[in-house]
Amino acid sequence: MRYIFDDYAIDTDRRELHRGADVIAVAPQVFDLLDYLIRNRERVVSKDDLIKVIWNGRSVSDAALATRLNIARSTIGDSGDEQRLIRTLPRKGFRFVGQVQEAPGPPGATVTGNLEAPALPLPDKPSVAVLPFANLSSDPEQEFFADGIVEDIITALSRFKALFVIARNSSFTYRGRAVDVKQIGRELGVRYVLEGSVRKAANRVRITGQLVDTATGAHLWADRFDGDVGDIFDLQDRVTESVVGAIAPAVEKAEIERAKRKSTESLDAYALYLRGLARSNQFASSRKANDEALRLFNSAIELDPDFASAYGRAAFYHVHAKANGWTSVTANEIAEVKRLAQRAVELGKDDAIALAASGWALAYVVRDLEAGAALIDRALVLNSNSAEAWYCGGWAKNFLGEPEPAIARFARAMRLSPLDPLAVGIRGGTAYAHFLLGRYDEAASWAAMALQDNPDYQPGLRIAAASHAMAGRPEQAHEATARLRQLHPALRVSTLKDLVGPWRAEDLARYEEGLRQAGLPE
Repeated sequence: MRYIFDDYAIDTDRRELHRGADVIAVAPQVFDLLDYLIRNRERVVSKDDLIKVIWNGRSVSDAALATRLNIARSTIGDSGDEQRLIRTLPRKGFRFVGQVQEAPGPPGATVTGNLEAPALPLPDKPSVAVLPFANLSSDPEQEFFADGIVEDIITALSRFKALFVIARNSSFTYRGRAVDVKQIGRELGVRYVLEGSVRKAANRVRITGQLVDTATGAHLWADRFDGDVGDIFDLQDRVTESVVGAIAPAVEKAEIERAKRKSTESLDAYALYLRGLARSNQFASSRKANDEALRLFNSAIELDPDFASAYGRAAFYHVHAKANGWTSVTANEIAEVKRLAQRAVELGKDDAIALAASGWALAYVVRDLEAGAALIDRALVLNSNSAEAWYCGGWAKNFLGEPEPAIARFARAMRLSPLDPLAVGIRGGTAYAHFLLGRYDEAASWAAMALQDNPDYQPGLRIAAASHAMAGRPEQAHEATARLRQLHPALRVSTLKDLVGPWRAEDLARYEEGLRQAGLPE
């Protein structure tokens, strides 16, 4: 049996959760919870009912049940605040309230539904998502070339405060998928979608683009640009200017001129940079991917010593290596991060990515929190549409002991890029903010959501262990600590300060106490 709701479907025979054509990874217990609530959607299901069916009658705390419900909600695009699909009725129980269709269907049948997913609310200014451009060249290597065109169009459009631009990591999840633009508009909460193609042959390149209204499907603008490979950045500027003119005609000429920014004049260096970005999407789960991304960014710098964004990205991924315990932070390491960050700032005074990434690296690795936070704030002034800058800014606020603004910044990052691979870090950062506020249940819940994205995310395991311990749940705390020590056997309470960011002394002391109670050795 398949139960279809929104653009999701649960296949109970194959124990799979689908979203469109994609299968979503879901823990067995969370699957059972969703299955039971949906099957019994005509009535209110009590806590005792859930414990009897899902936990076989074992004693389960309210916090553990709340954590599983939050994960179930997050998995299907719901939340405890919205309760669009799973509603909590105080002192009574829970009920699945979404509209459901039943579809028997043979095994292997395509899972589709004709129920429209509730749309994300549109921002109060023109909003756009730029989809991956199709590579029409015979050479598959030109995929990176096409990605570069889109990457820079997104960056240029994002500099306009009059626009709301979805981040690359979310728009690129639609690569190779035949998805109606109306569905994209609902899922990303945008009014317009820009799609196009790149054809490169010999020394000539042709870029086509079209702007589509996601509400009506109408084509608002289309154009074609031809030129020599050597003039590719010129072509890119013309595409960007035309798109901006189509969706925000009131933007002043000076703003259009600001969009005409070149990342680098070296196509070889730029290709390496793009390959680094492709690898960096796996940053939280793979040391190998992180090391490879660093190697590619450093190679791009060797080819073009004035490539500001490459310096910033390289510094950025030194932070991930430190946060996951993949490298020891020596004096030489600190000096290298400082060099990369300072060079990025020197070369990219108006490059929001270079400034935000460098600021985070200076704060986290070099421990110059004041300078790092100032650079991130400058990046947000330059480009308020950068999900990455809001993400870095959230962590900076945590380090400064300002968890409420941190939560707001992480929420802004998630809204700008709802499908971002950075989501694991956004959820982890939100967990840390709730921990700082003494909201240990909320912190554990956000940590669980981060770990659902990546069960081996070490910052998520650390805050999960500390939060469960401080909330009086030693079993869950020790479970998280055991996994943490498998991944990082040398970790001790006394070495935490070398792994984590520049916390205030009182915040670090509480964090250390939580992990001490969770069973981490001194």
